[in-house]
Amino acid sequence: MSDTSPKRRLTQEERRERKVAARFYAVQALFQMEASDVPIGEITRQFEAHRIGAETETETWAEADLPMFRRLIEVAVDRQAAIDQMTDRALVAKWPISRIDPTLRALFRAAGAELLGVQTPPRVVISQYVDLAKAFSAEGRETNFVNAVLDHMAREASADEF
Repeated sequence: MSDTSPKRRLTQEERRERKVAARFYAVQALFQMEASDVPIGEITRQFEAHRIGAETETETWAEADLPMFRRLIEVAVDRQAAIDQMTDRALVAKWPISRIDPTLRALFRAAGAELLGVQTPPRVVISQYVDLAKAFSAEGRETNFVNAVLDHMAREASADEF
């Protein structure tokens, strides 16, 4: 039996929360891709089938803006070399992206994808990913570092916005 009831329009807050969740899941998916060598298409399918919006007896995973999640993954994979180079230029010479924690690497790739391929103001991208860095870091020590790197990346990607 199909549901023919009209879909309720999301509130502005619900749309914002789904974008935050899309970013969170994109970072996790990019991390998983690198850690497991599973193709990103398979990882994306796994996230959509078993995580995003999923409910179990013990937990409920947040709904996400699926088009945004997919777009972040697509741009991060398609433009990974350019994003990694942009990240490298934001890092000090002694710390190339290959030496960065894999979670932060995934975060920089998702943020770089949003800076290059999604129409989000750069300052919003910086703020959102700094908040995500806090969520992924036990003590939140990396937030100043993440903020500085993302600021540099944003200025390179969107100089006219600063």
